[in-house]
Amino acid sequence: MKDAADDPFAARDGANRDTFLLELLRELSGVLEDTVGLEEAEGFIALVGNRMGASMNRSYQKALGCDKLDAKQIAMVMVDLKARIEGGFSIETIDDTCIILTNTTCPFGDHVEGRPSLCMMTSNVFGRIAASNLGYARVVLDKTIARGDPGCRIVVNFEEGLGGREYFG
Repeated sequence: MKDAADDPFAARDGANRDTFLLELLRELSGVLEDTVGLEEAEGFIALVGNRMGASMNRSYQKALGCDKLDAKQIAMVMVDLKARIEGGFSIETIDDTCIILTNTTCPFGDHVEGRPSLCMMTSNVFGRIAASNLGYARVVLDKTIARGDPGCRIVVNFEEGLGGREYFG
């Protein structure tokens, strides 16, 4: 193992795989936003999030030994999956009509700032999981760190209404 005297790059910050991948996602989302616009960039990222949400849903269903998750299980899954990728999500409210989650730490870290299209990962993963189990979800990104808010507030509705992005089971 090299020590600082033997490694002229030892003082270089951010030289690891996680930082590289976060920077890659930041730059990719930035190129998409600058090239095709925010709405289209969100669409592309939403497609990826939809696929990941479907895969994660099957994994959690298998782990819990069931074919359908209820609202409480869905909320617990959302918090768990974000914790596994170093997010700071917690449950504010769960009832028959919605789940409200808050977040203090984005899994993308400061790489998410100014990249609102990356929030489509959260919207689509949460929306896909909820809709796959309950038939319908409408996700509202009420507050997001990417847009400059101090934290996130995500509302996952189980009933149709205005605003947000809809997902169907």
